[in-house]
Amino acid sequence: MTILCNSVCRNALIAVMLVGATPALAQTAAPGALTQPSQSAPGGPTSTVAPDPDSATDIIVTANKRAENVQDVPLAVSVLQPAQLQAAGVREFQDLGRVAPSLVVRPAEHPVNANVSLRGVGTFAFGIGVEPSVAVLVDEVPLAFQARAFSDLPDVERIEVLRGPQSTLYGKAASAGLINIITRNPTPTFHARANALVTSDQEYGGNFSLSGPISPELGYVFSGSYNYYDGNVRNVFNGKDVNGRRTFNTRGKLRWKPSDDIAITLSANYLNGKTDVGRPFIRVAPNALFRNTAGLTPAVVFPGFTPSTQNDKISNNYNARTNYEGYGGYLRGEFGLGDLTLVSITSYDKFQLNDFLDQDDTALTVPIGSNVQIGTFNSKLVTQELRLQSPGDKPFRYTIGAYFAKVDFNRPFYRGPAFSLANWYATSASRQLAGFVQADWEFLPKATLTGGLRVQNEKINYTFRDIQNGNAFFSGGAEDTAETHRVSLRYEFTPDVSVFGTYSTGYKGQTYDLTTGFNANRALAGPIKPETSRDFELGLRTQFLNRRVTLNATVFDTNFTNLQAQGIETLPDGTQNFRLANVGKLNTRGVEVESTARIGHDVSINAAATYLDARIKSFPVAQCYIGQTAAQGCTGTPARQNLAGARAAQAPEWKLSAGADYSPAIGDTLRGVAQINWQYTSTVNYSLSQDPETIQKAYSIFNIGLGIRDANRRWELVGFVNNLFDKQYFPALVNTAGNFGGAQATQAILPRDFRRYGGVRLALNF
Repeated sequence: MTILCNSVCRNALIAVMLVGATPALAQTAAPGALTQPSQSAPGGPTSTVAPDPDSATDIIVTANKRAENVQDVPLAVSVLQPAQLQAAGVREFQDLGRVAPSLVVRPAEHPVNANVSLRGVGTFAFGIGVEPSVAVLVDEVPLAFQARAFSDLPDVERIEVLRGPQSTLYGKAASAGLINIITRNPTPTFHARANALVTSDQEYGGNFSLSGPISPELGYVFSGSYNYYDGNVRNVFNGKDVNGRRTFNTRGKLRWKPSDDIAITLSANYLNGKTDVGRPFIRVAPNALFRNTAGLTPAVVFPGFTPSTQNDKISNNYNARTNYEGYGGYLRGEFGLGDLTLVSITSYDKFQLNDFLDQDDTALTVPIGSNVQIGTFNSKLVTQELRLQSPGDKPFRYTIGAYFAKVDFNRPFYRGPAFSLANWYATSASRQLAGFVQADWEFLPKATLTGGLRVQNEKINYTFRDIQNGNAFFSGGAEDTAETHRVSLRYEFTPDVSVFGTYSTGYKGQTYDLTTGFNANRALAGPIKPETSRDFELGLRTQFLNRRVTLNATVFDTNFTNLQAQGIETLPDGTQNFRLANVGKLNTRGVEVESTARIGHDVSINAAATYLDARIKSFPVAQCYIGQTAAQGCTGTPARQNLAGARAAQAPEWKLSAGADYSPAIGDTLRGVAQINWQYTSTVNYSLSQDPETIQKAYSIFNIGLGIRDANRRWELVGFVNNLFDKQYFPALVNTAGNFGGAQATQAILPRDFRRYGGVRLALNF
């Protein structure tokens, strides 16, 4: 299988390289015109970038906090636009991994436990106050809680995925990369967009966006979206469908531009939603006994289905679910000061998620079959960023800035009443101050040197009250100062061919593991050590055939020290807790190729591939997986394993994707639509402990769409089929053998397209 996969994947990589193109599809600017407002920064003087007049395609990104042509940015950046997301069946955040091959988004029983990885590195942690390794921003404003992102993607103009450490410009939550979601901006004339969708398996939803001027100086945009999905898992205990969701989003912006030198944007948003939880058993040993109790066989504890890899049923006597609500906004000001621009961004965000889990996952009504987990996550974030930017068209240009953030979390948590008991309340707070600078110097007509530095100071503190164990109370704090930097050299052989080399460092701050099991020993041990990274990249950026074809490739090698990762702590009663730990060292290296081609007015093709070798270099005291024997490497007291040389979790060797859109003319006013999208993921283990029960074998998914659109794209009607060949796969696997006396018991999170389904989507644009 490995030999076959390597052969297929290498051939696919060659095919990707031959296709050619940009990191992704995005809207383009007309030759000789200013960049379209929708492709600019969130507004103001720094948004104006004039593309090359001979250019057929200019994709503008704000990866370096100024609007630039993506081909001129010495970073590994992917740009995703709404049309590409629709063709790939991407409607919510956790689906983004389908179209960004270096990105893996692993769902969980609720969004807090989901994990985002770039190039095989992410933070899987249950504790409050633990920063992710991959930051998520909306309009350049960071989210305090990554779970806040796990909803629909309404009103998206583009999504920038920056791979590799981005700590110099974006701070401590971007040690492995970041995802910047850019929403639509007010337009100079009235503009309306709307989308509606209905599927064959009871999903329906829609979104709209209205924008235009209130006066010559004041513009607005208002958007909203609603999505409902019944779910693809049947709870035979009560006959209800679960693993579904309901989300409502709304967002508004006002942009005031009284002169060419002043632009002020006020934005507000609101989010409300819920999910139903269902984790089917796909493998259970015939002799397994729940809680090792005589008579409690699989047929008794979850009657009504037979565990198998095709199983989409559960039997739970408790309504496992989440509900969440959040709101926030930002005030962005851009002020021209002669040749300079001062940018100020002030933001506020508040979010609450309530989680309810059937912890035993059975239909038993006796106490051991009624064990539940109930908790709440509350977060509040306040940020302030100031930066001063020089003109972007000078040989020497710079950005200098300062950043402040205050984050507060609290979490009450209860688990019981029968086993793995827990009852606690924790708070966490952090205050961050940072100063940063980045400069580009075009010291030769075709050579540009970039240097960046960030110095940041962080104070953290916590409280933890263990109600379960006599109201034991712990509190503490820590402070740390660190610096990160970046150096890059870019050489432009021609206006369409350039290479770059980049060295950058990343940093993610220290934290406390505020989860079940926190005690005096953990308090005395102090915080988990900071996570640091060092990254080397070589990139090639090319365009040809009048820039209708582009081929980009990046080679990278990144070393992480003290990677913060979730381990497994097995309790004496056989159940398991998750505990944050430092992985000694991890290395991730590989090749990324991204391409598209525009053939005439009828055909566009995109393809991307990532080859990844992500391995643990040092982790001598890693947790064993449940059931691991001494012969399998689990030795010592307490039991441990040495993971040196093991592959990192959520790090498939190959991820490939390709898509095509064929739009032939039908008369003078109509065009047909034919779309196909393909996604391939090689074998991946979802567990850091190398648990054989959490391995997903390689799989491919095909999506197709057929329809018709107006020649000017004012409307489009497409019928689609996702997972055309009905391939079953699992984006997350959970080993729950601890609840069955160590006998095999494996559960899965089913993806949205676990079964083939079809639907119709309608888009209006006028």
